[in-house]
Amino acid sequence: MKKTFKANNISCMNCANLIKGSLEDDFGTIEVNLEATPKEVTVEIENESKELEFKNEMADIGFDIIED
Repeated sequence: MKKTFKANNISCMNCANLIKGSLEDDFGTIEVNLEATPKEVTVEIENESKELEFKNEMADIGFDIIED
């Protein structure tokens, strides 16, 4: 299912391209909404372990997911 996460530290298209380039091989198509505040990242998540992996990978490249 598609899931949208709010993330810190995303400021521009270069950030969006870094996220896509780093993670799309593992997670498929990733959409980054640069218009939202905070910025939103939408990705297809299959299960909880994949969601946790995605959050950890985002943190590893410098973009922490904001927990609701």
